[in-house]
Amino acid sequence: MNPALLTTLTAGLADGSIVPYLGPGVLADVRNLASGAPMPADSESLILAMNDGRPMSPKLMYEFPRAAMNIELKRGRAAVTRFLDRTYGATAWSRAALHDWLAAIRPRYVVDINRDTQLQDSYAAVPHQLVVGVARLGGSDFRYRRFGWDGAAYAPLAASAALDPAQPILFKPMGTPRPQANYIASDADYVDYLTELMGGFAIPPELKSLRRGKRYLLLGMRLNRDTERMVLADIIHGAAAPAGWILLAAPSDKERRFCRKLGLEIVEADLAALIGARLAA
Repeated sequence: MNPALLTTLTAGLADGSIVPYLGPGVLADVRNLASGAPMPADSESLILAMNDGRPMSPKLMYEFPRAAMNIELKRGRAAVTRFLDRTYGATAWSRAALHDWLAAIRPRYVVDINRDTQLQDSYAAVPHQLVVGVARLGGSDFRYRRFGWDGAAYAPLAASAALDPAQPILFKPMGTPRPQANYIASDADYVDYLTELMGGFAIPPELKSLRRGKRYLLLGMRLNRDTERMVLADIIHGAAAPAGWILLAAPSDKERRFCRKLGLEIVEADLAALIGARLAA
């Protein structure tokens, strides 16, 4: 990565003009502290972990939401929730290098489509706000829950309370086990969530204002799957033009076309190019 771009990215992350958007690849170096096994984060590894290490049919192996829907139909939605709770809430993991790097910068607004808690852990020393995506709720059009962290515990924010832009805002659209287990996982979850996301009911109004004119730095993302592409396009709605950058080694033609459509500049490098250069400096 050239020094000028590195300076632009790190300065933008620090001043809030660039928003980090975290995908499964940022967790590639995370290991189970007891067994040494890697954390299941991308689609295939999640499917295998959910199915006790056994591959499912090719159709279901295509994408985690399909496989999760299959498990939900056979054993109920609670079976998927228990798996995600066990994986991300009850297992001790090593720290991701990217999260340690990001914690030193501590951006004011972060989007993290993973379901683990490492981003929350990175902000544990400071008060912050957490927005968590939810799906298939009765009695509400809104598809998010909001919490405030006071340095010791999370508490739900009152319905009348607005998000405070002076405090960091962590947006976990696909869920987290803490402080309450909520996940977007199966096809049915995504259909509901994406419908409300496109309708404007899955993002708090303060975030809609905050995100206007921002640029994004996509880290640990592949853009070959329609589900993640739809989530991304709606979450970064209102971005600056151009919309930002994606670190993407060996991009496919499909990824190149999608990035051109969204106004994302492809930086053909991996996370080490960003983190290593920063640490060296």
